[in-house]
Amino acid sequence: MNQELFYRTDPWFPHAVGAPRSFGSVARVDSLCAAAAAGTWGLGDLTVNRLGFGAMRLTGSLPFAKGAPSDRGQSIAVLRRAVELGVNHIDTAAFYFSPVRSANELINTALAPYPADLVITTKVGPGRDSWGEWHSARPDQLRGQVEENLRQLGRDHLDVVNLRRRAGQESIAEHFGALAELRTAGLIRHLGVSDVTVDQLTEALLIAPVVCVQNRYGFDLREHDPVLRACAERGIAFVPFFAIAGPSRQSGRRPPEPAPLLAVAGRHGATAAQIRLAWTLHQAPNVLAIPGTGSVAHLEENVGAAALRLSPEDLALLDAATLDTAD
Repeated sequence: MNQELFYRTDPWFPHAVGAPRSFGSVARVDSLCAAAAAGTWGLGDLTVNRLGFGAMRLTGSLPFAKGAPSDRGQSIAVLRRAVELGVNHIDTAAFYFSPVRSANELINTALAPYPADLVITTKVGPGRDSWGEWHSARPDQLRGQVEENLRQLGRDHLDVVNLRRRAGQESIAEHFGALAELRTAGLIRHLGVSDVTVDQLTEALLIAPVVCVQNRYGFDLREHDPVLRACAERGIAFVPFFAIAGPSRQSGRRPPEPAPLLAVAGRHGATAAQIRLAWTLHQAPNVLAIPGTGSVAHLEENVGAAALRLSPEDLALLDAATLDTAD
């Protein structure tokens, strides 16, 4: 692929690139279509705003059974505010639960009956039992996981289901083939894959259409650049997770932000997290962001990143910083 695909800010943004804007407080978002500021992309025949929402942090201060449980009313308020701000792509999973909260149940309670344009993406492959213990589903167990998501979300079909590859799994053909059968049966509208290589994406495409790929990716987490390129070539959405947390998501300790990132943030009157999100969205038109949070204020800050327009100079400075980090 031509390297020019990267670090371009036009034409996929709905507004032309200009000088850095001073927002004063970018975290304050009032527009009812704020999430649309970064443009749209298609998941098959479903069009979504490129700035979406990830539901993992709805259940507590830390994912899964870690940390303190979330306040139920606050989590519901976050979801409703997200939709008010134009978010129409929500990423979730049945295994996003803590001892007292389920992300899918919160989504159902907050948003059903669902807006006509809302796309809910879920994932299968990993699973957790009632005690929170992890397991990996066999191909014949994937139908049960799909049906679990259907019950929890109150849907008769799932918009998009991602197959999350098991650690160390070489071939995904058997698992993806089982999901393709469920798509044919009408339980799933579109299919995606997660945590895959280019070869595994190609393997899936030989079985059924793939509308999105979810992989680790961010400002200082670039190992899946080849997958992003492969998706862009094929018109497939690339949906990064850990776009804000980066490598610190694994260790739980965030290092100081690089000086170039802070400099760009200062020029735009933005936070470092907003620049990380903006950088991610500027990589290619097929990139979708799904930052998650359990806070309305943090949600509004994340959605505010959709309006940021990074200049070629900003992007060159940030790119140099990522290369220094890689070294």
